[in-house]
Amino acid sequence: MKRKRLFSRARTALLLITLCAAPVRGADPAPPSPAEPWQTQIQAMAARDGRDDILHFYVRRQFLPVWTEAGRVAELLRAIEDLTRDGLDPGEYGLNKLRDGLGERSSGLLHPDSCFELEATRAYLDALHHLHFGRLDRQKVEPIWRSDPEIDRAERERRIAGIADAGLNDIPAAFAAARPRDQGYEALRTAYGVLHARVTSPGARDWIPLPSGPALRPGATDARVLILRRLLAGRGESAAAGDGADPATYDDELAEAVRRFQSTHHLVPDAVVGRATIAALNVSPEDALARLRVNLERARWRARDMEAEMVLVDIAAARITYLREGVAVWSARTQVGRSSRPTPILKSGITHFTFNPTWTVPPTILRKDKLPEIRRDVAYLERNRIRVLDRSGLELDPASIDWDQPGAILLRQDAGPENALGQVAIRFPNRFFVYLHDTPSQSQFERDARNFSSGCVRVERALELVGLLMSDTGTHDGIERYLSDGRTRNVPLQRPVPILIDYWTAHADDAGAVSFRSDVYHHDARVLQALDTAHLERPPPSACTACPSATCDTKTSSSSE
Repeated sequence: MKRKRLFSRARTALLLITLCAAPVRGADPAPPSPAEPWQTQIQAMAARDGRDDILHFYVRRQFLPVWTEAGRVAELLRAIEDLTRDGLDPGEYGLNKLRDGLGERSSGLLHPDSCFELEATRAYLDALHHLHFGRLDRQKVEPIWRSDPEIDRAERERRIAGIADAGLNDIPAAFAAARPRDQGYEALRTAYGVLHARVTSPGARDWIPLPSGPALRPGATDARVLILRRLLAGRGESAAAGDGADPATYDDELAEAVRRFQSTHHLVPDAVVGRATIAALNVSPEDALARLRVNLERARWRARDMEAEMVLVDIAAARITYLREGVAVWSARTQVGRSSRPTPILKSGITHFTFNPTWTVPPTILRKDKLPEIRRDVAYLERNRIRVLDRSGLELDPASIDWDQPGAILLRQDAGPENALGQVAIRFPNRFFVYLHDTPSQSQFERDARNFSSGCVRVERALELVGLLMSDTGTHDGIERYLSDGRTRNVPLQRPVPILIDYWTAHADDAGAVSFRSDVYHHDARVLQALDTAHLERPPPSACTACPSATCDTKTSSSSE
C-alpha cells in the first residue's frame, strides 16, 4: 500500500510539472504574483495526497479559489448531508470539519483558505465519484467479467471533471447528475431515506418476526395471523381485520394482501404463507436497511453497464427481462446456478442462437453428476440419448468402458425433446462458457427457489425471447424453419444485443415498491462489510500538515483580516 501511494505521489508530481509548464488553451492570463503562495500550497497538498483530479480541477481555473462564497459552501454541505439517502456516510466527506470551518467565518464572501479549500474540493470530487462509479472498487468485492475493457482512471477523472465543472453554480444539480439516472435507483434511495429515518427515530417500534410453523392458509385461525397483519401493514399493505371480525382469523382480505406481497417478491401468489413467504416477511427493518444500502451500491456499479436495449438476468430473483428503449417489454422466470456452481456475473453481447442443440456434458457435471448415475445403471445413457465419445469425436461402446476409471471421454446428448438445453441455446462470449437455454424441465419454474442449475441460465419461454431478438435485430428468418427438421445449426444475429447477468437482492418496481430477494450466494455480507470499512482504507487528507512549513499559513498572502 505504501509503495502504491509513493508511486501515485510521484506520478502526480510529474503531472504537476507537465500541467504547470503547458499553457491552458483559451484560459485567462495567469493570476498576479500575490496568488503564487496560494498556488504553491494547493500544489503541495494535492501532490502529497496523490490527487491528479484535484490538480486538474485547479489548473483549469488557473489555481483560483472556488469555495469563497458562503452560499456555495452551504449548498455543498447540504448535498453531502443528503448522501445519507444514498447509503453513504456524510462524515466520510469531512462534513463536520467543513461545517465547523464555515461556522468560524463570516457569511457572504469568505477569505481564501488553502486548507478549507482543499477539504471542500476533495469532498466535492469524492462524492461525485462515489455517486457515479460506486464507493467501492467492484472488482475487489463482487467482480464482474466484461467483454469490453474497463474504464481507466483517466477516463473516470474526465467524466467526474465534466460533472464537477458544470455543477459549480448548482451543487445539488451536480450531485443529481452524478447519480444513476434510472427510476429504480431513485426508488431505492427514497426507500432507504424513509426506512433510515424510521429505524433511527427514538420512538421506533419493536419489530416482531413471524414464527415458523405450519403454513398459514386462508380460513385458518392462529395467533401468528396477528403478527402477519402487522408485518404486512409495515410493508404498506392494507391488512387490518374487518369490523367485528376476529383478527386472528386469516380472512379473504388478508389473503389478497398476501398475494400482492407474494407477487411483488416474485413468489407463487397462492396466499399460502409457507417458508419462502415467511422468509420474505421476516426481513427486519435493520436488515432491510442494510440490504438497501448494499443494493444502492450495486445500482451505482450497474449504471455503466445499462443500455437502452438489452437483456437483463437477475440471479438472486431468478428472473430475466428484455428492455427496449429502456422499457421492459418481456420478462420470464429463470433457473440459475446453485451456490456451489454459481451463475457468474458478467456483461457481454448475444451473438447467435443454436437451434436443436446437442449438449456436451461439462467436466464438472460429468464427474459429479453423470458418472454416479452411469455407475448405478449404464442404461441411463440410452434412456437420455447420451453418446460416449473419445477426444477425437469417435463414438465408443458404453459396455467397453470401465466406468470406475473411464479415462478421457466425452458425453454428448443428442438434440431432441429431452435434451438438457431444450430447443435453443442463446450464446454470448464469456470466459465461463455459460449461456442461456431452453429446458425440458418446465415444471421447475413453479418453484419459489430456482437456484439449482450448474451455472448456465435456463429460461422460461425461451423461444419467445429468441423471436423478439431476431425481429428487433433484423434477423428475419422464422424460428420454425430452423426447428422443424431437427438439425443442429447456429444462426447469427444481425448485430449483438447486450446482456447483463448481475446480482440484486433488493429491487424497486416502476411504482416505487421495494421488494427483497434471497441472498442465494451470500454476497451481501461481503459488500456490506466493505462499505462499513471503506473509510479505514482511505488515507486522510494531508491538509495544512502536508505543506512545506514556509507556505503553511492558514490564510494566503493575498487574504486580509
